[in-house]
Amino acid sequence: MNKPVRLRYQTIEFENVDIHVCTLRDNQQYSDPGNVALRLGISSATWPLFGIIWPSSLVLAHYMANYDTAEKRILEVGCGMALSSLLLNQRNDDVTATDYHPEVGVFLERNTELNQGRPIGYQRVDWADKTSDLGAFDLIIGSDVLYEDEHIHLLADFIDKHANPTSEVIIVDPGRGRKTKFSRRMEEHGYSWSHDKPEETDYLEEPYKGHILRFWRDEA
Repeated sequence: MNKPVRLRYQTIEFENVDIHVCTLRDNQQYSDPGNVALRLGISSATWPLFGIIWPSSLVLAHYMANYDTAEKRILEVGCGMALSSLLLNQRNDDVTATDYHPEVGVFLERNTELNQGRPIGYQRVDWADKTSDLGAFDLIIGSDVLYEDEHIHLLADFIDKHANPTSEVIIVDPGRGRKTKFSRRMEEHGYSWSHDKPEETDYLEEPYKGHILRFWRDEA
């Protein structure tokens, strides 16, 4: 018999902005009574990737806290707990969140209400889906999204499909060994790129070993 899913609530501070989030208390607790996740290919072995705020998500959100997003249409890919989307939503930015996990939308709605924000546009998206109707964006962001080698081409091609000709991409990668291959694929789509260490990570419990991957192209 499955035990009830246990939740935790926390507040993450960004200078003068507080973001309240509900996450799983124990991301090892697997709950898929209707086999929805299983039918999507998400097994009990990969479930622990979901449900908490990962260090890379914190790095991305802190980076976006001081990023110029004025008048940009923004897409967060593989959003998970969507911390960056919640923060950008508090600034009244035009942000859309996407993920493949079936529970993300539930948590996003709950956390948007916790922050008394306006509803955030959300779609459950498979990067391999060629029929996605998300449209095009000026800025695409994500954190810790290059888990497997197959994600290099899938994500780069998905971004290219949904990015405006002149656009920016910011991916925070914890160091899974795929950042250069991914950047080369993005280069094939016309992007220049850089890999930078985050300047300040004192909000993390341990030193951050990853990089902020920045991409930009201008086809105006």
